[in-house]
Amino acid sequence: MSQDSFSLKNPNNGETTDLQVRSGTVGPDVVDIRKLYASQGVFTFDPGFAATASCESKITYIDGAQGVLMYRGYPIEQLAKQSSFVEVAYLLLYGELPDGEQLAAFEQSIRLHTMINETMLRLFNGFHYDAHPMAMVAGVVGSMSAFYHDTTDIYDQRHRDIFAHRIIAKIPTIAAAAYKHTLGQPFSYPRNDLDYASNLLHMFFAVPAETYEIDPVAAEALDLLFILHADHEQNCSTSTVRLAGSSGANPYSAIAAGIAALWGPAHGGANEAVLTMLQEIGSVDRIETYVAKAKDKDDPFRLMGFGHRVYKNFDPRATLIREACHKVLARLGRVDTPLFDLALRLEEIALQDEYFIEKKLYPNVDFYSGIIYRALGLPTSMFTVMFAIARTVGWVSQWREMIADPDGRIGRPRQLYTGPPKRDYVPITER
Repeated sequence: MSQDSFSLKNPNNGETTDLQVRSGTVGPDVVDIRKLYASQGVFTFDPGFAATASCESKITYIDGAQGVLMYRGYPIEQLAKQSSFVEVAYLLLYGELPDGEQLAAFEQSIRLHTMINETMLRLFNGFHYDAHPMAMVAGVVGSMSAFYHDTTDIYDQRHRDIFAHRIIAKIPTIAAAAYKHTLGQPFSYPRNDLDYASNLLHMFFAVPAETYEIDPVAAEALDLLFILHADHEQNCSTSTVRLAGSSGANPYSAIAAGIAALWGPAHGGANEAVLTMLQEIGSVDRIETYVAKAKDKDDPFRLMGFGHRVYKNFDPRATLIREACHKVLARLGRVDTPLFDLALRLEEIALQDEYFIEKKLYPNVDFYSGIIYRALGLPTSMFTVMFAIARTVGWVSQWREMIADPDGRIGRPRQLYTGPPKRDYVPITER
């Protein structure tokens, strides 16, 4: 860490404070402001925490200007092309790529934890048939602490490992149960002979009346999507998991909090919004009208799935998933041809239009992931659930890092108060 510092002078009292500048392995330096309030009596003001480093982490690095995403130092492009989601999960959890024996043991552990308690399965009967799947998943994950309370000592390394393996293994089973409940279909139990993505497809789409054949193209695309969504630094839901976990709460409640945060349309619901937008546009011959609306500053319409808050150049995940998207559409897209033709034409226009190029509004990962999920046969209400399955790995890794930090403290942001100053109570008869 760098030992550089600079002095900050308070114009009101002339007090000077030396603030240390800290440097990471890559990326911008940060100014350590922890003693600022004690020495100067002031807070920093950063709505949305867009310019605030809330923690120190060794897990994920993003350079939005250059379109860089790395897990534990490995570029996402290399992991997407050469790795698998389960191997990436091990990497995020433990910091290094596993050798053959370690990966086999990890995969076996995940497979052995895929089933959920039958009592937990019956919880789904308490939800209304049209309940949103994210509401069910958040509720059931939160209930897991009532089933596994004997292994939720957050300061026990073995308990933390059990929790990590258990939640990563069971979240697809819980998601599939939520989906089956919305359909009124019988629940499909997990199969330990299948890989992670194939098992999920089986639990989603298999029915007792006939044999379900898993399409390898679908499984491959799903595994890739899970790799790309596994972690994304200190985003809204990850920060929520860290903040909830910083209180010492059991880890299942922290993950449930992350699921709730992910549900928002500005976060995990973005890929669902893409499909809603495509349905609003309706047909290829209306694209130019809607592109013009998107360019009009006075028109509230927005093209969903283009641009990114962090990536100011291009989303590296979108570059990787685009090929898989076209491959899935070529294989499965015939079930909804008009909508997919519309999506591909909109993509083509956006990649060539000078306005989008100048504004760097390239299709992002949400644009392609929503199209892939639709091609796989999933309803839009399940899109964010799929995101949650993948991101659970990142949430758990971030939670584990935070809990193991000897300098960790409960999260307690401050504020700029702009309400009324002190005033005296007036009896109701005198108001």
